[in-house]
Amino acid sequence: MFAILLVLSCHTNINKENNSVVTKNQPNLNAKDILGHPEYLAISYGGYRTTSRDDQPSINDLKEDMLILNAMGVKILRTYNVHLDQAANVLEAIRQLKDENANFEMYVMLGIWIDCKNAFNWDNVKPDHNQESERNPVEVQTAVMLAKKYPEIVKILAVGNEAMVKWATAYYVQPGVILKWVNHLQALKKSGELPKDLWITSSDNFASWGGGDSEYHVEDLEKLIHAVDYISMHTYPMHDTHYHPVFWGISETETNTSKKVKIDSVMLRAKVYAMSQYEAVKTYMKSLGVDKPIHIGETGWASYSGGLYGNNGSKATDEYKEALYYQQMREWTNEAGMSCFYFEAFDEHWKDAENPKGSENHFGLFTIDGKAKYVLWDLVDKGLFKGLTRNGNPITKTYNGNIDELMKEVMIPELKTQSK
Repeated sequence: MFAILLVLSCHTNINKENNSVVTKNQPNLNAKDILGHPEYLAISYGGYRTTSRDDQPSINDLKEDMLILNAMGVKILRTYNVHLDQAANVLEAIRQLKDENANFEMYVMLGIWIDCKNAFNWDNVKPDHNQESERNPVEVQTAVMLAKKYPEIVKILAVGNEAMVKWATAYYVQPGVILKWVNHLQALKKSGELPKDLWITSSDNFASWGGGDSEYHVEDLEKLIHAVDYISMHTYPMHDTHYHPVFWGISETETNTSKKVKIDSVMLRAKVYAMSQYEAVKTYMKSLGVDKPIHIGETGWASYSGGLYGNNGSKATDEYKEALYYQQMREWTNEAGMSCFYFEAFDEHWKDAENPKGSENHFGLFTIDGKAKYVLWDLVDKGLFKGLTRNGNPITKTYNGNIDELMKEVMIPELKTQSK
């Protein structure tokens, strides 16, 4: 008996959030086991390497990326849609890596894209936010098929990405649409068509989950919060350095401090701002008599912007600030027993293809050609990426690892005025 207990103690960990035992390389781990577990870091992932999603990454490209991410401790990926080849190919890439190495672990939060009728105004027809796209059922059906084909990998289905937030004017839907599909998927679990421990959620802005304006506090949102297995909320302080800069800027008491102290202080306020949005969602959820896990479905900080967030704007974006935000969010969520699907793994230049300097192209922890940004320099030093490549390039540091050169591009935000 002592020998058995010793073996178990060497190969198990305790999930602090739910006190469940997590056995390394156990084939039947589920969302409850891995979400909120600090040894199962989560990240948002897109493997696109050019300015167009017409150029789908190959399975070998995706395997290359999976090995890089696994080396840095990432074990849960978030994808965004299933109507392009990438999602299915990510799942196949992971299965192949598991077949090649029994110790390889990677799980997926599979995104289901949901939008409204006439979304994105492709035919110069105004989007109808009160009706859903004709393609939504196909997207859901495809996701169900993939979840059934790869049950050992797909542990979460997310219905919609920022699909309810009203500033998504090109495509948002009413909460009732998300509720309809969440209920559909929950029914498939009850019938046995989908695994009963597969978790269903929607991944959306904190305001869409009731943490913002009261216009979101509608009956269908209340029903949705009861229907999901957990809340996946987004928070983006970086965007609000321009749109709602209540926390942004240097205070008068900091004017005589060093550049590093100024930036460290303002980035700490960014973290507190993100935490306040989480608390707002939690407060609203509990006001409904609901007590479910909340995980950060998306948050991030761009390393460059030629526009609103750059040196001619809020002076928010550079690799140093990105690193501080990443570290702070990981520390907070790990200590709190939450997952944080950090946005994002690699830069993706298709996001703002016509504007190479756009911030959306620069949220990655790695550049497209495989350079590790400042946040990951210490992992390069530790040799975690030795022998790994992206597009044939070894993983090296941006700025050739020269911190002085990096800091030359780091701008101090403006003095915070009373009006802010």
